[in-house]
Amino acid sequence: MIDHRRLGRELELFATDPLAGSGLPLWLPDGAAARHAVEEYLREEERRAGYQHVNSPPLGKKELYLTSGHLPHYADDMFPVMALSEDDEFVLRPSACPHHALVYRSRGRSYRELPLRIAELGGMYRAERSGVLGGLSRVRGMWLNDAHVFAPLSRVADEIGLVLRMIGKVHAALGVKPAGFRLSLRGDGPKYAGDGAMWDRAEAILRDVLRESGRAFAEEPGEAAFYGPKIDIQVVDAGGREMTLSTVQLDFHQPARFGLSYVDAAGARQVPVMIHRSLAGSMERLFAYLIEVHDGAFPLWYAPRQLQVLPVSAAQEEAAHEFCRAAVYAGLRAEVVADGSVSSRVRRSAQQRVPYAAIIGPAEAAAGEVSLRPRNERGLAAMPAEAALRRLREEADPHAEG
Repeated sequence: MIDHRRLGRELELFATDPLAGSGLPLWLPDGAAARHAVEEYLREEERRAGYQHVNSPPLGKKELYLTSGHLPHYADDMFPVMALSEDDEFVLRPSACPHHALVYRSRGRSYRELPLRIAELGGMYRAERSGVLGGLSRVRGMWLNDAHVFAPLSRVADEIGLVLRMIGKVHAALGVKPAGFRLSLRGDGPKYAGDGAMWDRAEAILRDVLRESGRAFAEEPGEAAFYGPKIDIQVVDAGGREMTLSTVQLDFHQPARFGLSYVDAAGARQVPVMIHRSLAGSMERLFAYLIEVHDGAFPLWYAPRQLQVLPVSAAQEEAAHEFCRAAVYAGLRAEVVADGSVSSRVRRSAQQRVPYAAIIGPAEAAAGEVSLRPRNERGLAAMPAEAALRRLREEADPHAEG
């Protein structure tokens, strides 16, 4: 069985250390490079879809989470309150929605601005028990691809449909294979905020969107967020365990708690609906899945090292470094590898899951050419260096077809 923890060590993608603490992984240079490429892709997809990016602190005052309902309903999953003084208490945030509610209410809003789409890739902290922690799949500190859409009730269904289409596009680009859709509903007990009518309305909207989209789904009572129901997109890891990767949540609760409003076309004040959504979940859980589903051999666009340049002998090292510099300036992650025989370097490059090797021998150096060899495939014919770079740049652009 492919295990992302073993591959993560072998490929030097991430590490753990007792001094850092359980559930707090360290992203090594190669893992960080892959993650940053995915983050940039997600931000650009969001920008093209009309999202505005913000930054907010990884902690907030205790009162913030009392207002949002997290402390009354979600405290068991949060780190303890930190008291700087009797009147100054802070909490590490488990999610960004309370801060994004504050972004919304930073000034008055008109119906002409809605839907308002706010996105952030930021740190979240959850007090997971030590017995459930494992590699990147279950952590205490995570970076979540988070966003919140504030919309009038009449636009909510359309916005959720747009989000589901975005999720499908992102999953296809990353190589994610969804295992199914789940409509997560409230259960019994005091965990859930708000009244029954609010929940009935929210659940009906999500159910209708799923039905109209033609997607098969299972209903799971007791799996909702404390503030509202959600659509969960499930995946299955290499061990056969099902987990939620992406989610769309519907929230009538927090907008009212924070006193959010907008002025409608008639000049009256209305309360917006809040849609919580994540296209790809946390970077940690996402890469736990991607490492396993790709066996560490990521697509070119988010591979940590996209290209290794291999001179046949010392006489071609200058040409190799020149081509490598051109590749780096073209936006590729490239390096020159000169130690050992060419065959051993090609083999090592494939073992390290590098998508392409560029071989430069005497003939290639003299002609200003390279011979590209795709990972685990036969090499291509020699081609001009500029043509090789153009081919790699096009293949490395995840937005090329968009």
